[in-house]
Amino acid sequence: MTKSKGSLSVFIVPHSKSNTRRFTLSQRASRILLGSAIVFSLAIIAFLVDYFTMTVTRVKYRELQKQTRWQEETMATYENQVRGLQTTIDRMESYVKKLNVYVGLKDTEKITETGLGGGDDPAQDLASSPSEAPPPQELSLSHVQDLSRKADSLQKNLMMLSDIAENKSVQLASTPTIWPTVGWVAGGFGYRTDPFTQKRQFHNGIDIATSYGNQIIASADGIVVETKADRITGKVVVISHGWGVTTHFFHLDKWLVRPGQKVKRGDIIGLVGKSGKATGPHLHYEVRVNDKAQNPIIYIYEE
Repeated sequence: MTKSKGSLSVFIVPHSKSNTRRFTLSQRASRILLGSAIVFSLAIIAFLVDYFTMTVTRVKYRELQKQTRWQEETMATYENQVRGLQTTIDRMESYVKKLNVYVGLKDTEKITETGLGGGDDPAQDLASSPSEAPPPQELSLSHVQDLSRKADSLQKNLMMLSDIAENKSVQLASTPTIWPTVGWVAGGFGYRTDPFTQKRQFHNGIDIATSYGNQIIASADGIVVETKADRITGKVVVISHGWGVTTHFFHLDKWLVRPGQKVKRGDIIGLVGKSGKATGPHLHYEVRVNDKAQNPIIYIYEE
């Protein structure tokens, strides 16, 4: 390659015996060619830099995706654990409320139980219907903190109840806390339509549907104060547990205890029947405090 004034000559010398070729470029064309070469080189460098930068970015992006998936899975696990804790705490709270009843404490919160139907007392007015259950809470830090506070409160309440229970063991043994027979609740405590009169009446206990002849057991320690037969309630057993608490068992097929007999929780007192005014074999079971009917469900500790 030679350069003359105002121009640029390029010689191409082949290895073969063919003639040498010469290209002559003007100074302007030479500058354009050189500038193009520089621009092209810079473009190649920029492309390579961008390519390697994007490669590093893609690697980091994939790592971030993995971390995000792991965090989402971890959060889902924590959410499930917190919801499980919520269920456990709610169940414990229900038991603590029942324990408060057993030891004679008045809970700071009103104890509410869902009525299961039933009724015998036409003199009482229809109670307002229970409100719908609130929607589940969204999982949040404040919700977790509330659970922690509730768990601490329950722990303190249980410790207090444990101390009280030690001093009230006799009274607790006399508190009706177990199911009196095996079956299912066919009629609950509260208002219902009487199956015979079709009138709305108040049911003072619960009706436990079960097989004819199934055993009926005492739900707490006490003394049998009455066994009688009535055309409405059929064969009846009444047990006094002290402190104004009595349990009443209706529609028996057979008595297995007598008045004045002491019984322990779990002792057999009779057999299921359908004596008196009954549509089929079942046990009508009542808990009364100072002769006022209570919902037996709030006393039953067994699931």
